[in-house]
Amino acid sequence: MKKSCIFAPKNQTIMTERIFRRKIYSKMLEWKRENDGKSALLIEGARRVGKSTIVEAFAKNEYDSYLVIDFNKASQAIKSLFDDLMDLEYLFLYLQTTYRVTLKQRKSVIIFDEVQKCPMARQAIKYLVEDGRYDYIETGSLISIKKNTESITIPSEEDRIQMYPMDYEEFRWALGDELTVPLLRQFWEQRHPLGPAHRDAARNLRLYMLVGGMPQAVDAYLETNNFSKVDMVKRRILKLYDDDFLKIDPSGRVSRMFRSIPGQLSKNAIRYIPYSSAGRMDEEKQAELLMDLTDSKTVNIVYHADDPQVGMGLTKNQDRFKLFVGDTGLFVTLAFWDKDFTENIIYEKLLSDKLPANLGYIYENLVAQMLVAGGNELYYHAWPRDEKHYYEIDFLVSRGAKICPIEVKSSGYNTHASLDAFCKKYSSRVQWRYLIYTKDLSKDENTILLPAYMTMFI
Repeated sequence: MKKSCIFAPKNQTIMTERIFRRKIYSKMLEWKRENDGKSALLIEGARRVGKSTIVEAFAKNEYDSYLVIDFNKASQAIKSLFDDLMDLEYLFLYLQTTYRVTLKQRKSVIIFDEVQKCPMARQAIKYLVEDGRYDYIETGSLISIKKNTESITIPSEEDRIQMYPMDYEEFRWALGDELTVPLLRQFWEQRHPLGPAHRDAARNLRLYMLVGGMPQAVDAYLETNNFSKVDMVKRRILKLYDDDFLKIDPSGRVSRMFRSIPGQLSKNAIRYIPYSSAGRMDEEKQAELLMDLTDSKTVNIVYHADDPQVGMGLTKNQDRFKLFVGDTGLFVTLAFWDKDFTENIIYEKLLSDKLPANLGYIYENLVAQMLVAGGNELYYHAWPRDEKHYYEIDFLVSRGAKICPIEVKSSGYNTHASLDAFCKKYSSRVQWRYLIYTKDLSKDENTILLPAYMTMFI
């Protein structure tokens, strides 16, 4: 098995498993440098995005020693240590003896892995940080769901970082390619089309759409170069999500809401309809289930902005939203869950750009993922065109004192009636207007026609 360790600062290596270079590493370094033990760091994210791996790699590289408490595996004796913090000397001595690690003051870190499994350990962070001997990093999924936190005091001495699936640049790094994205950025900055290189750039992005950014799926692709094997890994991850959803909602409604995302997007509806998959429920229960789903970090939620402007959160419509799967690779597998992938037929069609027009919502999911990875909070806007039809802007992002409307096409078709109507209606609020599509970089009067692989530069 090929080993890789290019996630970290140069000249530092770990040769134990394939560890991918991740951008969150630099944010963790910044936290360590600026806080110097005055706060703990909580890494939030969906299951299998690589939280535990990058945290342990960081600990190996940046500290003299470290101790990992995996609360999925920890004994009750370990968990009970955090019920009473009157004797920290005993707690640290017990941990060092049990895990056979020597901790050094201000030179060691203690990792609470899957900390949601031991709420009292999370509550203890306040007092452990005050003690000041060691640094603390927590990882967790489904962190803020009520049943995991309702009986504890959430520590204020906690900085949070969201970890996402590997973005497109991280995916290229995993494939040993550190040149493509910087070159694409140069073309973007100069507003210059790629020309003959566009075809390869578009194909590379479609590969990312199919494999996705879950480290285990990327590893399977590098190991086997076989889409069926990759799909098997993604199916295991999706089944793991199902298990998680059933733990927080035994009725199965959260799971059904998640699984219905591709089907709902395929209908081109102007909003997600919870009751079509989860059944009728009152508004309070719907809000609770949606909170459970969004807190799982497995989805990206895009709310309708009733009055699109810089402060879009002020007119966010909580009852009108769309859901996208957090990783487009998982989205592809979820969309074709009932298909037999043995011959890779669907994967081959997608990779060779023979995607049927009615599957264009895969590009919408991809664009949502890329925009969220870039730190954007997403909104959309729809309004009546006539009695039966609507104009719709797929995504809205804020830039300074202005907003940027984005329309997504799954082909080279470059008409943009909704963009035109929106920019006419809200002309004073618009900075740039984008049509994301499958052809090369171009411009149509005031509309920037952007190939999907340049979405990250918006």
